[in-house]
Amino acid sequence: MATVARSQPRLQPITSVDDAIEQIGVGRFQWRLLLVNGLTWAADAMEVLLVGFILPSLIRNWQLSGQQAALVGTATFAGMFVGAWLWGMLGDRIGRRQVFLLTVLQTGLFGTLAAFSPNLTILVILRFLTGTAMGGTLPVDYAIMAEYLPIKERGRFLVYLESFWALGTIVVALLAWFFIPSDPVNGWRYVVGFGAVLGLLGLWIRRAVPESPRFLVINGRAAEAKAALEHVAAVNGRTLNIGQLQASGPIAKPRFSRLWQPALVRKTLLLSLIWFSLSLGYYGIFTWLPQFFRAQQITLLPVYEYSLLLALAQIPGYLLAAFLVERWGRKQTLAAYLFGSALCSYLFTVASTASTILQSGMLLSFSLLGAWGALYALTPELFPTEVRATGMGWTSAMARAAGMIAPLIGGYLLDNKLPLTLALTLYSGFFVVGGVATLLVGRDTRNVQLADVATQST
Repeated sequence: MATVARSQPRLQPITSVDDAIEQIGVGRFQWRLLLVNGLTWAADAMEVLLVGFILPSLIRNWQLSGQQAALVGTATFAGMFVGAWLWGMLGDRIGRRQVFLLTVLQTGLFGTLAAFSPNLTILVILRFLTGTAMGGTLPVDYAIMAEYLPIKERGRFLVYLESFWALGTIVVALLAWFFIPSDPVNGWRYVVGFGAVLGLLGLWIRRAVPESPRFLVINGRAAEAKAALEHVAAVNGRTLNIGQLQASGPIAKPRFSRLWQPALVRKTLLLSLIWFSLSLGYYGIFTWLPQFFRAQQITLLPVYEYSLLLALAQIPGYLLAAFLVERWGRKQTLAAYLFGSALCSYLFTVASTASTILQSGMLLSFSLLGAWGALYALTPELFPTEVRATGMGWTSAMARAAGMIAPLIGGYLLDNKLPLTLALTLYSGFFVVGGVATLLVGRDTRNVQLADVATQST
């Protein structure tokens, strides 16, 4: 009796980016992308934090007042405020990859020039220009990272990306510890220059990263999106049958005003409040408290050792957050860390020695950086593809605005000699506000597909 050969069923062509990303899974491409983005994020951390290390040298060598020296930090945050907003909008207009490359190039260029600044005026201008580029790195890095990750892995990878901030903190503290004491006149220039060089290294390795297929599809470039997905699949050792990719809904031209339309306005307002509150409390406590304790004649560890130990405490905070965002969910993890940070703030009321102050600082650093990790996972997931970079840019700008305000509040507290408990209540109050806003921001995004348009948004 003749046998009839049975043909193997053909796989249905994939027509959505979501299905393609899920089938590709996590592999070499995603780990490489994490490393590429992470190195740049570490370089950005160095650029932000190096200001605190170099100011004493600038004051001594250029005979600056404290207010003059503070302009260096203010210019950096002001540039980040402007850059986050503008580059975020550009990321939704011209693409993640172009902004991805341009911001790193600008950071490296102006960062390098800043190392050769002959006076304060030139340094402030160059730090502002460097800041504008640094501000633009965040929205596109997190947008493109989120858009290449499957649902089950997205949260933890976004927290892993934020954890490179701790790496940048450790590296800049070690560099400052090595260069500045050995060369009090020009040591700060080496610290500034090294951060810029690391950024330029990021530019070189970023060239191979393709454009986000989500961005390509919603902008009518389906063939390019297919090619990008096939490239990622090949890197991960997977074969896909990709058909005609389709956007998940009608796409309007990306505009900043889209964030304030009915479908998104609640999330935009609450996320802005969370970012502002967390940043104000974070920068407020860690810039004001050391000055407060020194005013009380309490001897603290040297700034290099203190910064290194705080950075080391951040690492387990990130790792726990990476686990919890996939087990509990993004909202629950973020709210728990914020409320925990509010409680940890009061540990300083019983700290009276360098050792107990350090222990309190490490616990608070653990909690606050875990909160940052969870927030960086939640935010890009709440904004749809059409305005994801714009939304990330705007909320990041709110954090930079808080970073500019925090030293002013700290100065007021020091000048008026407010009791420690009252001052800590002020800062912990910001963490509580952020925690409450987190609980109200919308449903959790764990195990939820990314939306392309606002009507699909979670």
